[in-house]
Amino acid sequence: MAMTAASPAPAGASHSESERSPFARLNELLAPHKPGKPMITLAVGEPQHPVPDFVGPVLAQHIADFGRYPAAKGIEPFRKAAAGWLARRFALPRAIDPEHEILVLNGSREGLFFAAHTALQLAGPRRGRPAILMPNPFYPVYGAGARTAGCDSIYLPTTRDNGFLPDLDGIDEATLSRTIAFYIASPANPQGSVASPDYMRRLKQLADRYGFVIFADECYSEIYTLKAPGSMLEHAGPDYTNVVAFQSLSKRSNVPGMRIGFAAGDRRFLTAFHELRNVAAPQVPVPLQHVAVAAYGDEAHVEENRRLYRAKFDLADQIVGDRYGYRRPEGGFCVWLDVADRGGDEDVTVKLYRDAGVRVVPGSYLARRQADGFNPGAGYIRLALVADAASTGEALHRLVEVLR
Repeated sequence: MAMTAASPAPAGASHSESERSPFARLNELLAPHKPGKPMITLAVGEPQHPVPDFVGPVLAQHIADFGRYPAAKGIEPFRKAAAGWLARRFALPRAIDPEHEILVLNGSREGLFFAAHTALQLAGPRRGRPAILMPNPFYPVYGAGARTAGCDSIYLPTTRDNGFLPDLDGIDEATLSRTIAFYIASPANPQGSVASPDYMRRLKQLADRYGFVIFADECYSEIYTLKAPGSMLEHAGPDYTNVVAFQSLSKRSNVPGMRIGFAAGDRRFLTAFHELRNVAAPQVPVPLQHVAVAAYGDEAHVEENRRLYRAKFDLADQIVGDRYGYRRPEGGFCVWLDVADRGGDEDVTVKLYRDAGVRVVPGSYLARRQADGFNPGAGYIRLALVADAASTGEALHRLVEVLR
């Protein structure tokens, strides 16, 4: 397999591959077929554990606040709650300033999209066309943000050989000299790999040397079965220069429909980011911010959430075992299986749907072809263990039975 460390999109790549939702492509792939058994969906990473008990009462208490426009910055109680949670959860170099270093978001997704535009606005002169680096496979919003900001997307393949994290030593000087931002997900989606403190320190050194901003996508940081993942903010220095972390309650608190999260870190960046979002992004409803205050003040529901995921990964350990290159991920709730010798990711996806009634995502849909044509997601399938334990166990048994 090709192992290009960093490359732009191939010249012949079409927007149908590079910009479309992997789930739209999955729908088209499966449209000619019917599931052979009652459907179990492991395709979409939508948490399905119970919504915390406090959500309804807090919404009811603040229902009148739906009658006013929210401030784009976020209400003070939310910003203080988010800053307080960060201080309790991570070993920060200093406390985050809730006035200048926290910004409420409609979930991490819209923040990660708009961030690319702010990075371009703040970037100084570059040697060539501005570039934004990202792991490959990656969350599609990274690429959408880079493209609409008018920047080159530079794909950094994440494979088993490099621990499913971008190879920092393999990025050439010419690429780094025009980089304005670097998206990094830890825990990674889809492989669940977690960046070590040394990795984060080296990335921060590169950011400071070449003057780019690190966009740390940490929305899966609270889903883990052993060691709690760290944050890029822990290695950002006392001023958090060139580091912005993105968090969301979707996974942590099982409220994907609430669309609430925050960005924290570099105040110069967040000041400009706030200005952009104040005219271009929808505000976050005040009642939802009060729910977030309650969520960031409670860890019991988060630990119960982790317990439920641990039980499902225990099932994967038992049922899948050492097949298909399976390994229990360090974080997140996804399983990344190598099915290259079973016919490839698209064929296996169809087979599992048609013969087993199990819906998964082809890994190639979550990645992009490098300049040499290599797609680091090809030959893999992603399973999101979001269903209840019984359904998850049944789906894994069906998968093993069909693939053998």
